[in-house]
Amino acid sequence: IQFIAMEAKVVYGEDEKFDIAMRVMADHIRAISFCIADGQLPSNNKAGYVIRRILRRAVRYAYQYLGFKEPFLNKLVPVLAEQFSGVFPELKAQQDFVQKVIREEEAAFLRTLEQGINYFNKQIVAGMINSDDLKIDGNAAFLLHDTYGFPIDLTELMAREKGWNVDMDGFTKALNEQKIRSRAATAIDTGDWIIVNEGDETEFTGYEELETECLILRYRSITSKGKEQFQVVLDRTPFYAESGGQAGDTGRLEDHSRLFQFEVKDTKKENGLIIHYLDLLPEDFSGKFWALVDESKRKSAENNHTATHLMHAALKKVLGSQVNQKGSLVNSEYLRFDFSHFSKLNAAEISEVEIIVNQKIRENISLKEQRDVPYDEALRSGVTALFGEKYGDFVRVITFDDHFSKELCGGTHVKSTGQLGYFKIISESAVAAGVRRIEAITGEKSQEFIRNQNTLISDLKVLLKNPVDMIKSVESLIEENSLLKKEAEKSIIEKSALLKYEIAKKVEVINGINFIAEIVELPNGDSVKNLAFGIKDLVEDLFLVLGTRIGGKPGLTVMLSENLINDRGLNAGAIIRELAKEIGGSGGGQPFYATAGGKKNEGIEIALEKAKSLIK
Repeated sequence: IQFIAMEAKVVYGEDEKFDIAMRVMADHIRAISFCIADGQLPSNNKAGYVIRRILRRAVRYAYQYLGFKEPFLNKLVPVLAEQFSGVFPELKAQQDFVQKVIREEEAAFLRTLEQGINYFNKQIVAGMINSDDLKIDGNAAFLLHDTYGFPIDLTELMAREKGWNVDMDGFTKALNEQKIRSRAATAIDTGDWIIVNEGDETEFTGYEELETECLILRYRSITSKGKEQFQVVLDRTPFYAESGGQAGDTGRLEDHSRLFQFEVKDTKKENGLIIHYLDLLPEDFSGKFWALVDESKRKSAENNHTATHLMHAALKKVLGSQVNQKGSLVNSEYLRFDFSHFSKLNAAEISEVEIIVNQKIRENISLKEQRDVPYDEALRSGVTALFGEKYGDFVRVITFDDHFSKELCGGTHVKSTGQLGYFKIISESAVAAGVRRIEAITGEKSQEFIRNQNTLISDLKVLLKNPVDMIKSVESLIEENSLLKKEAEKSIIEKSALLKYEIAKKVEVINGINFIAEIVELPNGDSVKNLAFGIKDLVEDLFLVLGTRIGGKPGLTVMLSENLINDRGLNAGAIIRELAKEIGGSGGGQPFYATAGGKKNEGIEIALEKAKSLIK
């Protein structure tokens, strides 16, 4: 509190309004910092949204009562970390990370806050002054929330400070109407389940096999955006249902004779059921069927899923133990992995992660799978549990080397790491404050990537005539190109300088105006602009129209002397819009200078004549 008071240049205890703001900030920074240090980042849903709301409430007090217009709350983190160093050492260890996350959140919210407060004061408060009602209209509060991203709890807080309430019924009604509109846009018409065989549960056999004999238990039709599909539940299935970031299996359902096949487009979970999505259904549901997973896609997905485990462990080793998974997507094409880390990974860090993962691939580590392990026992064994994930009393533990990667996971994996072949990171980017994203490939996709890179390098070598040092050769080309550009620009300037004198001689006096209309050959818009201004310096009472064909596309430029604008009421912007019609385009600009582009080259001459007729 003393630190805040000093920075705000106020004295704690002299003004209750300031005191409350300082206490809110001091209280809230503890909650925010401890949660972030524990692994929960601010976000738009669930626990992350609670953190975001607490943070935004504190920022609002700092902004509105203590005048902190720039991110300030994050500066309290070092103070807090020092004060709690003997009580909560985790915060001291992650001080920089926590401070950066809070600073990013503050910066983003301050932009929203300023717009929202301005709207509140100019629109809502102004409207309330002339009203006897002490309740802010629900639609106005919803507009503030929907258009400006202003949290409703802050609107309520600001209203209470003025002795008002918010019409929450009206706000809720407007919010629900928006939800109804959103749902209508993505509405799914679902039919009733038709029971074929008795049974409520599906036995998943996909860890052991990719083909299973089964019965159809039930099915129903669903219609979304005019397309009909069918959901089918089997008594036994090898199809992995989408969960834990891993995409659902595809494959086919065959009748027992193997004569009729029905493609399984996707597999998902719904209310504990494994749902298979089909475009067509068998005519006869009686008897046994065969459920067959697409083996190629499954194996590729398993490669990528195992790679996420190896990469997660490698990231912790390279970047630090504070790295935690924040989301993932695993399919047969690639893997996407979101993790907590504030700064961009540099080339050396990416390379080190790749080296570690590929080393584990070459070691061909066998999968160690443990099912139905008591949750507490799994945690004591040192397993990585993901923050925010829900686990049951019994869990499945996936281990690749007890000292490297050990995670709770329900997905499918390779039997040994050598199956991955090769691991390659193809991109690294930011997702949100404190969250980075890596995309990577394995197996055949990584082999294809390397093959394409080698082909590209070979083609470049041929183009560069097989240099000994390709990098040096490319650098020489870049340097040469830069010099040539400078020489070309110099030549264009010289040409433009000479051209302005030639064109200035072609003045035609019409109604006391020095009119020039000319088609010029210049390489770019800047050179045309320089030419127009050069002619203007040479000719008084000028009405200049230049036609160009740059890159095969027609263009027009209009330049006017100031006295034609002031005394004759001419406007280059209005004139260019009229002329642009002849080249099938549009344009605009200032009263003295305007340009237009179009599509009809043949219209340039017509446009120049039209300009002449405007003066006449």
